[in-house]
Amino acid sequence: MKSCKYKSPEELPVVLNVREVSDYIGLAMANTYELTKRADFPAFRIGKRVFIPRDQFLAWIDNQ
Repeated sequence: MKSCKYKSPEELPVVLNVREVSDYIGLAMANTYELTKRADFPAFRIGKRVFIPRDQFLAWIDNQ
């Protein structure tokens, strides 16, 4: 598994893609895509691309 290039939450981009979330939390891409389908996970789609707002993502992690 690839290591994440972001060392702290503050370094994350304002809007993440699935690869960045996958690397940050250490999940396989397939598992991360499944995670984005959950109703409680803060993801939105534009066309086929999936985006995750950083602040909502970090809040979601805190609540888990």
